[in-house]
Amino acid sequence: MSNPRDRGPRDPRRPGATGRSGSRPSKRPQREPRRPTGAAPTRGGAGTGARGSSARQVRRGGERPGRRSPAPPPPPPPLLRRTFRPGEPAKRIKAAGAIIVVIIMLFAGRLTQIQGFEAETYAEAAANLRLQTIDIPTLRGQITDADGRPFALSVEVRNVFVDPQEVEEDERDELVDELVTRFDLAEEEVGAKVDATPSRYQVVATEVTPADWREMRELGLSGVGAEVDYKRVYPDETGAADLVGFVGSEGYGLEGLEGYLDSTLAGEAGKRQVEVGRDGTQIPMAGGLVSEPEPGQDVRLTLNGDLQWYAQRALAERVEELDAEGGSVVVTNTDHEILAMADYPTYVQGDISDSGPEDWSNGAVATTFEPGSTNKVVTAAAALEEDLTTPETVYTVPYALRYYDRTFRNSTNHGTQRLTVNGIMAQSSNVGTIKIADQVGRGVLHTYLTDFGLGQPTGLELPGEEAGVLTDPDDWWGTQLPSVSIGHGLTVNATQMALVYATVANDGVRVEPRLVAGTVDPEGEFTPADEPERTRVVSEETADQLALMLEAVTSDEGTAPQARIDGYRVAGKTGTANRLDPETGAYSEGDYTATFAGFAPADDPELIVQVVLHNPEDTYYGGEAAGPVFNDIMSFALKTMKVPPTDTEPPAIRLFEEEDAG
Repeated sequence: MSNPRDRGPRDPRRPGATGRSGSRPSKRPQREPRRPTGAAPTRGGAGTGARGSSARQVRRGGERPGRRSPAPPPPPPPLLRRTFRPGEPAKRIKAAGAIIVVIIMLFAGRLTQIQGFEAETYAEAAANLRLQTIDIPTLRGQITDADGRPFALSVEVRNVFVDPQEVEEDERDELVDELVTRFDLAEEEVGAKVDATPSRYQVVATEVTPADWREMRELGLSGVGAEVDYKRVYPDETGAADLVGFVGSEGYGLEGLEGYLDSTLAGEAGKRQVEVGRDGTQIPMAGGLVSEPEPGQDVRLTLNGDLQWYAQRALAERVEELDAEGGSVVVTNTDHEILAMADYPTYVQGDISDSGPEDWSNGAVATTFEPGSTNKVVTAAAALEEDLTTPETVYTVPYALRYYDRTFRNSTNHGTQRLTVNGIMAQSSNVGTIKIADQVGRGVLHTYLTDFGLGQPTGLELPGEEAGVLTDPDDWWGTQLPSVSIGHGLTVNATQMALVYATVANDGVRVEPRLVAGTVDPEGEFTPADEPERTRVVSEETADQLALMLEAVTSDEGTAPQARIDGYRVAGKTGTANRLDPETGAYSEGDYTATFAGFAPADDPELIVQVVLHNPEDTYYGGEAAGPVFNDIMSFALKTMKVPPTDTEPPAIRLFEEEDAG
């Protein structure tokens, strides 16, 4: 009976080892017999020594086992070891040395490049890590009147600072005393800034005059310096605060022309680099100039400085006298150049702490109101231009007129009158004007209102401007036509109505209004504004007829004899309108807007003045309340602008049917 096969694993690394359990490995590895060519391999792959061995395990006492006992686990195979073959160390040393030399040469070359050829570049890059670019203030342009007198200008000042690390210890107390005394500062605050650590930059005084800084600098104290800055200054009592506006603490225009023209006035700030320490504080003595600041351009207005001041004063006195809520005055010439634009109440531009947005608003363009009878000139212009009537046409004018569900009345009960169109305008008859408007019609009247510039921006593009309300004629209800014809049911601002009368005074040609005459660059070269557009609204004949009607208003038979000026022929129109309550949308009982608009000399117009008083107490009719202000300002304007007195007498104008013309 053959022996059972050995099931234990063979060590493939030892070809001659026996796989039987308990067999002892030979002391020397046996070589595998060379296989003859073509011989088949043996099944065991290790010769016959792996099988048929007569070795047997023997029990203790020499007894053979009756059966095969379980084989114990094989011992762990020995670790493989790579055969070490000694090489040539000289070659390896040479190779390693060559590599080290190459690395050293690379480092040396890079170091030479950095420190030799590119030293300045890397030094600049390192410095830039510590530098920060800041703005250098520039000189803001002036706002001046037509003659170059400033309404707003910038003056050079100094911001004084200390560098605590540069202050010499033995000069510390003297420096603090000088700063406190010269600039009226608190000693504790100055001392804290001088001793601040680790700061390198502490501002101690602003808006210091150059002269005061020179005196301080001449003391030669360490650690103190100054930077150039600019302070915006508004000459006292120019009367143009609401128009000109002001700048904020950062130097940008916030209100009025300062805000609207900021891009022109501001210029371009310069750039400077300052070194910044680890704690983020600036080291003002370090760094350098990057770019020079470019001054802003001056803006020259069409305003006359004297006339602006006078208009503001006259308006303020009348508002206070009548205890009105406020008012506006606009003065222009026939070319629609604004010569004065006053508003009251106003504020002090150099100290806005006691004022607010309502005070900063320019009421001449921002406040709207119903124009009342000053709008009747447009109704008359439409009828004359459309050949629907003539100045001599007579109308039967009762005291009251029923129109649909509403009754319209004249301001004074003269009974039923037979008035010409001249008389209707002179006496400001509501009923007579409504009869003329019936002939004109809503579509034609709306067209002329638009052509005269109502219901749309003036073109001045001033901040806060309100265009007013003029509804489409298709939306007019039954009583809208008569209401609009006498100046109710629409709203305007003071400048719009001034331009209506300027168009009549300019022979019926409307000119795009101007407030900015041009700009002046830092070299003093003046660049005028673009020429304005001109549009004919009514013919010269119609304009002349309207001028005569308006001149009749200031006659003894008219509603505003208070507006007459000795030596000059004056044309104008009064207006009295109820005021709307913005909360309810209804008229406020007892609240009125009094207006007067006119021009002089009537035969050869030069100047136009519009006066608006909001809610004056007791005296609220346009002729009585606003007429005297018109007279005062127009008289001053004629003298200021050196307009010669009128050398003609006004023609006789027939107001009533029974009167003879001429």
